[in-house]
Amino acid sequence: MPSQPPKSSSLQLHRIKTTTTTTNSYKQTSSSSSSLSCSIPLPENIASKHRHSVGPNQCCSAVIQTIYAPVSTVWSVVRRFDNPQAYKHFVKSCHVIVGHGEVGTLREVHVVSGLPAASSTERLEILDDEHHVLSFSVVGGEHRLENYRSVTTLHPTALANGSGTVVVESYVVDIPSGNTKEDTCVFVDTIVRCNLQSLAQMVENSAKRQ
Repeated sequence: MPSQPPKSSSLQLHRIKTTTTTTNSYKQTSSSSSSLSCSIPLPENIASKHRHSVGPNQCCSAVIQTIYAPVSTVWSVVRRFDNPQAYKHFVKSCHVIVGHGEVGTLREVHVVSGLPAASSTERLEILDDEHHVLSFSVVGGEHRLENYRSVTTLHPTALANGSGTVVVESYVVDIPSGNTKEDTCVFVDTIVRCNLQSLAQMVENSAKRQ
């Protein structure tokens, strides 16, 4: 988004380039209920959080990121619904407009220039501190990703140098007019992957300083 967000540009025009990491991704674009299938075992109560009902004009996907830090450390950052800009570099500012961080809280997010969006209003749907699950949906704003809903879960994993965390973030979203399922998934996957890479870098750097 230069100074004004493009009104009819393809999502592909603003795709962000990323470097290769250990991140894995999974795509699901069927027009029915879908569930996440990945290489890590998920308890049923967590796997159920990643089951999305996908309509004929929607796509669903997920990105997986390994972080060299314990779950408690990663969760302390992810659970802050009021402060997504801590690791989401595409977020310029965030203001809570309803609530105090509990389920149902609404936040207004403004994004940086270069994206086909200006702002989004987002509602906290799930905040489960015991099982490390956070979910939000986009309910308004100036953007092209209608009916977006995201679910993020954290899972402990044993790494060579100690305890680590596997982050799974899945989403479902409408396909914007003039774009394909592939276009939409590639674009949103790129944003999510960049966010999770930033989260990993932030948490790992913090852990090294301690």
